[in-house]
Amino acid sequence: MNKVQSIKRASILGMLGNFFLCLIKGIVGFFTHSQAMLGDAFNSASDIFSSIMTFIGNHIASKPKDNDHNLGHGKAEYVYSMLISIAMGFLSYQVLKNSILSFFNPLNYHFSIWLIIVCCVTIMIKFSLFFYTYTLYKKYHNILLAANYQDHRNDCVLTTCNLVANILGFYRIYFVDSIVGILIAIWIFISAIRLFIDSYDILMDTSISEDTKQKVYQIIDQYPEIKKIIHFNSTPVGYQYQISFTIYVDGNLSTFESHEIANKLEKEIDVKIPEIYLTVIHVNPMEIKND
Repeated sequence: MNKVQSIKRASILGMLGNFFLCLIKGIVGFFTHSQAMLGDAFNSASDIFSSIMTFIGNHIASKPKDNDHNLGHGKAEYVYSMLISIAMGFLSYQVLKNSILSFFNPLNYHFSIWLIIVCCVTIMIKFSLFFYTYTLYKKYHNILLAANYQDHRNDCVLTTCNLVANILGFYRIYFVDSIVGILIAIWIFISAIRLFIDSYDILMDTSISEDTKQKVYQIIDQYPEIKKIIHFNSTPVGYQYQISFTIYVDGNLSTFESHEIANKLEKEIDVKIPEIYLTVIHVNPMEIKND
């Protein structure tokens, strides 16, 4: 199964799992007036939106380059990741508002054993989705998969807090339910900000990381024929980068010999560094003085 198919399957599984969880959380939360459970339901609704955006973004990003998009459609991943982050921001506000109101009027809360059951089912499903999506992310380093596995991980933690709040609710300690709802809202907001920044950086053509740049220089250092490097530039293409730079070689080399050095270096960088989508090297001659 290739990258596109794997991400597509992860998106579909995420949508199905989140739809089921959103439904049961919403029903139980509505009848028990649990703000933690309702916040959890809103969070699952956000996850459904995230999965849909992942599905659409992956479909667009997988299209090959064409005359209108010479570097492909990879940035679609980041456009849709930004949409996910904005939706998460609005959601966090709604959950926060309802939880604060509930904190000052906790008597509407009604404990039910279904609150405990739904929390346990959610944790099991979400942990399974997290493990599956995180495994794919480690393989493909796709920002949409990153957004999804983070959502699944966050849900495991938040629903555990929800579970604790509802256990305390059994003992008539109601205020914890509202506090957990507030914590869920804050968590969603922080995750939204982080995802927004990651997407914004790529869309604004942030340069390649210093660590990856050093990997490139380490490969270049293995070529004694290269005397100098200038004009190192990088452009993000989806989750990868196109890089370009100019090398100086002995001017006494033939045109064929000097360009063979560049061709060999381009292929080696593209093969050895997964973060690199394409390497473009310009060759300049340098006068070598013989003592």
